[in-house]
Amino acid sequence: MNPSTFAPPVLVTGATGYVGGRLVPLLLERGWRVRAVARSMSKLRSRPWATHPECQLVQADMLDPQSLNLALNGCKTAFYLVHSMNPAVTDFAKADHQAAKNFAAACDIARVEGIIYLGGLGEDLPGLSHHLRSRLEVAGILRSSRALVTYLRAAIILGSGSASFEILRSLVERLPVMLAPAWVRTRCQPISIRNVLGYLAGCLEHPETAGQTYDIGGPDIVSYDELFQIYAQVAGLHRRIIIPLPFLSPGLSKMWLRLITPVSPSLVAPLIEGLKNEVICRDTRIQAIIPQQLLGCRETFQAARRALEDRLVPTCWADAGSTKVPEWLVCGDAPGSGGQLYEMGYTATIAASPQTVWPALEAIGGEQGWYFADLLWKLRGLIDRIMGGVGLGPGRKHPHCLLHGDALDCWRVHEARAPEKLSLVAAMKSPGEAALEFTLRPVHQGTQITLHARFAPTGLWGILYWQGMLLPHRLLFKGLLRGLARSLGAPLTEPPRRFTPAVPDACARMESGKQESLRRPGGQGPPEPPV
Repeated sequence: MNPSTFAPPVLVTGATGYVGGRLVPLLLERGWRVRAVARSMSKLRSRPWATHPECQLVQADMLDPQSLNLALNGCKTAFYLVHSMNPAVTDFAKADHQAAKNFAAACDIARVEGIIYLGGLGEDLPGLSHHLRSRLEVAGILRSSRALVTYLRAAIILGSGSASFEILRSLVERLPVMLAPAWVRTRCQPISIRNVLGYLAGCLEHPETAGQTYDIGGPDIVSYDELFQIYAQVAGLHRRIIIPLPFLSPGLSKMWLRLITPVSPSLVAPLIEGLKNEVICRDTRIQAIIPQQLLGCRETFQAARRALEDRLVPTCWADAGSTKVPEWLVCGDAPGSGGQLYEMGYTATIAASPQTVWPALEAIGGEQGWYFADLLWKLRGLIDRIMGGVGLGPGRKHPHCLLHGDALDCWRVHEARAPEKLSLVAAMKSPGEAALEFTLRPVHQGTQITLHARFAPTGLWGILYWQGMLLPHRLLFKGLLRGLARSLGAPLTEPPRRFTPAVPDACARMESGKQESLRRPGGQGPPEPPV
């Protein structure tokens, strides 16, 4: 099958996720018309490929059947690249099953002819992990539709930004000696993200793959301890000492990995559970149908490290999922503790233009740090990890650029509008909801920068938390503004001072349509035309 200007668009779900965010530009490069689907229109519009003339952007939610009906209308082929392993979902398998049912029903309504599904590699036998079993069940649900389902079964996916790679990298780089559970001797057949994308795109070009199931993997079959040693060699590290201890339970492994790796606990838990299952390709037919150079583990690690060093990581595991925006951030009405909303604001004036200040503000967090008392930020992140939260998470994907939905240490980017505004919502665990907003405004002395923190407490613990953090917050916020100015080498014409924040009339902006990125799923209109 060859792309055609008059062909219907190919739908890609999870278009802002780790795999989907790389598949969309590859399909566009190969000449396909693409309809990119995600829950957040703002995240879609912030992607580099969003303005491609053959790319349509559509907001839809897998748990909202009406939005799926609109998104699939006019499509003949759809990629299913979503899963529900995120902190907001307590039972990911249940959510995955419902999403698959909704998608299958919507495909029937839209008369979709083919579904290409990327799932997990594993045999339907006793002892299969909850995660891998759920992926198998999703394949069965999708097959209940009238569309022909192409099911690609992959073991662990390695590449810059993948959850598996980040877990492995953190363990090897931080632990010269590892006390590991028995699963460290389990064999697996990893596959490079580059080869995964090659197979996914190749299925469009080879209609004979429709309705078939294929195992996809790289050329190496290795145990996890061998995988650790390969990465250590590539990274120029001494050979790691790995001591398997059969009495180390999966529960203890999860707790330990929460502290060592940046990956979200909601992802770590099911991934660790699946390591007990041997995942090796039993069917290699696809290699003859879609030939490509398969990268071994060593070559994959080398490519991933180059991408990290060159700051060329197009997508990251943290890209997946929606940003939970507190309703009070939109309308100024706090739902917790009887509607209480605590606020703290500081303003300062820097002798530099907003265009000069913005790059330093946009570079905040990650390796750059927070311009003041980074040790306190790291301590807060460690406490959050111990409590089962994201901690400082993956840091940040790019050192100089922030997009809507990006992870930024223990925050998520809600809005990044250069050179005026940076708005963050908290991703950490706390007894309430928090937001942090920076605004830049030109004045005759340079730039007036405003830092506005808001917190809606949940119950008594939330109130006590805010009160207990008043002094640390005052020190941190004043120090942050001073440190930002120092990083620019620009003097403060007005030092940081407290002010009483005014709640913006965000409700009016919503009604005028300027806050569509905050709408709840299901409230969007029909698919937008190509942009």
